Amino acid sequence: MFSGKWTRSRALWISAITLILVATAGLIIRSREAAEPPQVPFSDLLRDLDRGVVAGVVVNGDTLEIKLADGKVMRTVAPANYAAANSTFIPELASKHVRIEVRNAPDQTPYSYGALALGLVFVGFLGFTLYRVTTGHIPALESRTREAGPESTSVTFADVAGVDEAKEEVKEIVDFLRQPDRFAAIGGRIPKGVLLVGPPGTGKTLLARSIAGEAKAPFLFASGSDFVEMYAGVGASRIRKLFRDARRHASCIVFIDELDAVGRSRGSNSLSHEEREQTLNQLLVEMDGFAPNQGVVVIAATNRPDILDPALLRPGRFDRQVTVGAPDVKGREQILRIHARKVAVDPEVDLHLIARGTSGFSGADLANLINEAALLAVRAGRSVVMASDLDQARDKVLMGVERRSLTMTEHDRLTCAYHESGHAVVAALLPDADPLHKVTIIPRGLALGVTMQLPEGDRYTHTREYLEAQIAILMGGRVAEELFLRQMTSGAGNDIERATGIARRMVCEFGMSSLGPLAYHTPDGPWETDRGAGLSEATAQRVDEEVRELVMRGYEAARQIVAKHRASVRAMAEELLVVESLDADGIRAIMASSSAPAA
Repeated sequence: MFSGKWTRSRALWISAITLILVATAGLIIRSREAAEPPQVPFSDLLRDLDRGVVAGVVVNGDTLEIKLADGKVMRTVAPANYAAANSTFIPELASKHVRIEVRNAPDQTPYSYGALALGLVFVGFLGFTLYRVTTGHIPALESRTREAGPESTSVTFADVAGVDEAKEEVKEIVDFLRQPDRFAAIGGRIPKGVLLVGPPGTGKTLLARSIAGEAKAPFLFASGSDFVEMYAGVGASRIRKLFRDARRHASCIVFIDELDAVGRSRGSNSLSHEEREQTLNQLLVEMDGFAPNQGVVVIAATNRPDILDPALLRPGRFDRQVTVGAPDVKGREQILRIHARKVAVDPEVDLHLIARGTSGFSGADLANLINEAALLAVRAGRSVVMASDLDQARDKVLMGVERRSLTMTEHDRLTCAYHESGHAVVAALLPDADPLHKVTIIPRGLALGVTMQLPEGDRYTHTREYLEAQIAILMGGRVAEELFLRQMTSGAGNDIERATGIARRMVCEFGMSSLGPLAYHTPDGPWETDRGAGLSEATAQRVDEEVRELVMRGYEAARQIVAKHRASVRAMAEELLVVESLDADGIRAIMASSSAPAA
């Protein structure tokens, strides 16, 4: 707060001084112009001499300043060497009792001294500004590195959950910062740099803060974008200052978040920026150059390790890469318990059940889930978070916010009900599909209805049967529209796109087709992003045929299931038109009551 006020006050002072200097210069120029006598033709001087009204003449080179008897002052310019060529001019002035004064140099008036002083002030101000720009002392160019002392880094390993392997990897750094003599006794050295790699929200920054909290060491942190500026040399200057500040401590941690902003591979494309490359070069030198860095541990985080410069990743700079991935079910439960300590949660809430139903959630997602549940509880007037609040918050995060204000016609509601019922019945009857969690025709996000499945556990690989079941489930909505409403709508557009994407990956990446275990892609990316590159026309045609066959096979499987269980689809659609949402128990009840297949 103080810094912001001081900056604004300084800007106001600079603006005021600049206005005063400009106003003063304008007044000096105007007053000087007003003080200078008017210039008249030389013939007027000769005429006034004949009339005898000239009292004095000041000769300054070819310029003559004329003072008349009535006190008026004028100025004229004589022809070149007029006085020397016309020998009678000076005697004529003397004979008429005209006072003659000769000046060899221009007089220095107070206005001249003022202009000189103003010029010196301007040149000094310009030089001072250039000095501050080149040294990075202008507030907009100053280093943005922040430092947190040992007493302010209160986060420890106890506050980090779900990344047990990553914590084990970085515990050596804590041991070194606490007891460096143990490593020095056997000749070992601590890694100079640790690169934390993982998707967004998995806790990379939190893990770095916990290292500083456990080691009780100073913690200097900056973002990769802080070193990227339009002014040449500013980024490299900030890197030098960062490590210069770090070396002042016996041991400390330097954390650079979003390293890919400054560490992008050099010369990889035509858009390479010279200033960014200079900054990267300075970072490489500081991490492993001639300057000693004992006791300085550099930790960086990125979710794009594939675009980093290879010189950054070599041993001696970032010696160790630690993967911080999405937590498994055990890790999610631990993260939920940590965040649940900050809010009032009903003791009857089963956090293990919530963790099982949040597959793929990152630590940030789980923190947001707890916060959303707390907001829902407050909105409902409760003082504790119930299991229903957590379920509702999870649905909100997974499926989007309910849009009950969206007005749908009865025909749209009927179409949506049969569409979602087709998805649900196919998903309920396929043995390789994930269990159903909820079916709703309440618009959520961009969708008019949602059929949600929750896996029983974390999936790290997918079988061919599972992927084919996913295609059939996606086709179930379109099949239900055709069989019950005799129509096709654009509501199945996203389902068709997703089904085609799954089929194409099965053919081009997973080798799950008659084309065999071959990967059809280009060095620059997946095959579908650059059609035909590296493929013959015959192979590209076969790929299209295999993709179509997989999708149509799923479509036919969905058609057979929906046609065989028409009663279940109709009963579920009618129930959805009444209650709008069905949970897993409601879905099972409808399937059980209408289990007799259609004739």
